[in-house]
Amino acid sequence: MKLLLDTNVLLWTLTGSQRIRSIQDKILSESTIVHVSTVSWWEIVIKSSIGKLDADVTLLREAALNSGFIELPVLGEHAESMATLPFHHRDPFDRMLVAQAITEPMHLVTSDAKLSEYSSLVWLI
Repeated sequence: MKLLLDTNVLLWTLTGSQRIRSIQDKILSESTIVHVSTVSWWEIVIKSSIGKLDADVTLLREAALNSGFIELPVLGEHAESMATLPFHHRDPFDRMLVAQAITEPMHLVTSDAKLSEYSSLVWLI
């Protein structure tokens, strides 16, 4: 199974939050391939720089890679997919994550109920 973690779910996973309890076994399963989009690193840097988040992207990225998570770069085909999405959600970070999940395909794990309107590939926790 291939999963793509939304930025919040990524942060909760790396910090051991109980918020992922419902899906923790799937994320940590040896049969699961967990992806982290470069969009999440970008979102963390931007939110940290404007004071909305206190996080060190270098440490988080290192922890994710050491956990065996695979980075998913943003490709042109992801942008093309994003261009076809309806505007259920206006957040560009989330829209790109949805586009990546649909294009690859893989399940996007999120806590944002609005994203589930896009595809059955979106798993709400």
